[in-house]
Amino acid sequence: MKIRAISVGVLLLTLLLGAGLQAAEVELRDNAPETYIVKKGDTLWGISGMYLTHPWLWPELWDVNPQIDNPHLIYPGDELYLVWVDGRPRLRLNRGKDLKLSPSMRISPLDLAIPIIPLDEIGAFLKNHRILGAGELADSAYVVAGSQKRLISAPGDRVFGRGPFPDGERAYGIFRAGESYIDPVTGEVLGYQAQDIGNAKLLSSNRDDVTELEITRVTEEVRITDRLLPLEERVIDATFHPRAPDAEIKNGYMIAVDGGVSQIGAMDIVVLNKGLRDGLEVGQVLAIYQTGELVFDEVAQENVRIPDVRAGLTMVFEAFEKASYAIVLKADRVLKVGDKVKNP
Repeated sequence: MKIRAISVGVLLLTLLLGAGLQAAEVELRDNAPETYIVKKGDTLWGISGMYLTHPWLWPELWDVNPQIDNPHLIYPGDELYLVWVDGRPRLRLNRGKDLKLSPSMRISPLDLAIPIIPLDEIGAFLKNHRILGAGELADSAYVVAGSQKRLISAPGDRVFGRGPFPDGERAYGIFRAGESYIDPVTGEVLGYQAQDIGNAKLLSSNRDDVTELEITRVTEEVRITDRLLPLEERVIDATFHPRAPDAEIKNGYMIAVDGGVSQIGAMDIVVLNKGLRDGLEVGQVLAIYQTGELVFDEVAQENVRIPDVRAGLTMVFEAFEKASYAIVLKADRVLKVGDKVKNP
């Protein structure tokens, strides 16, 4: 059975059983239900948030039901119920009656399984977005001319490129350098947004330092100097392990948001100023904090800053060397670019 690469996708409950989760005291919410019937449209993250103060600690709560041949998937109609084992809460599962099982196979389509988060939005985003370093842009091929000296605006038009075209690569993305991502603390350029312009396919090998391509898709008119980069197979890793970072994340900030809006809410995609070099990895969860206000102490007659206020959670789903893409899982208040991210 084929699992689609970039889609709402099939994410197993075992995705929450990953290494890197540190043992911690499970804190149930006061209103955690004794039983819950899984519904269509639920997500594992949402369900875990109903039970736990810290949803990424789900593995401390989940308890395998040995009567189920494959307990790592849950489906609409399944019943979750709380039990206590050695004084600790555990969550078990009764399989819904409408799900047919056999000793060797699961007949229900895998894409009915409950995902951790709605990844259709992430999938569409990853198809068309990248963060490129200055060197990657400078060293890539580029559009030098259009057919008949005109700009290209529709599939079927031709374009000529110069620069490195790797052997064996036939499909290329057309990108334009967008906004630069700047670290708000150090002032370092972390990378550039690679704006998706379209796709092209190679028509001829490099002749006299010029390569001919045919436009296959456009989002807007192609311009001279637009960059040509080999298409990457971008997939959402089916081994997401939502967990706290292993390293301490210092001076982390949300530095941009997709769409350029001023306010950020749940399920919005943001850019973080931390990446692989800082120890961030796909699946790691960070808490979002808003800087405490500067207030005037009327007794001491001086200004004092109140502590930062925790305002939400975000999870990294694509990590680059110096920056990362993350999705906001929870927003307790309106968020904005410049809010901090820290270990949860």
